Amino acid sequence: MMPRRGRSYEETLFERLRDHEYAVEYLNAVLASDGPDATGTFLAALRSVAKAQELTMVELARDAELGRQALYRSLSQEGNPELDTLTRVLRELGLRLAVESAA
Repeated sequence: MMPRRGRSYEETLFERLRDHEYAVEYLNAVLASDGPDATGTFLAALRSVAKAQELTMVELARDAELGRQALYRSLSQEGNPELDTLTRVLRELGLRLAVESAA
């Protein structure tokens, strides 16, 4: 009998990220971390949430009324999206920015 192949971390993560509340908690946890590449890590997490919702970057760009190339650059590991770009992407994912006390 062949051993059953387990699901990969990525498969498990995407399944969990389909749950809206889990996606919110995941992004908030990533934002709370203060690593050396916090921005790149957050952008990777945001890409994962979009992928879990089965949105391609082309669809996300169209729905957010952004250029595809600009969206790819903004959400890349080295990206530095403008606030407008970030809020448009979040809106298309059913999310929004919020500010809270750090204390």
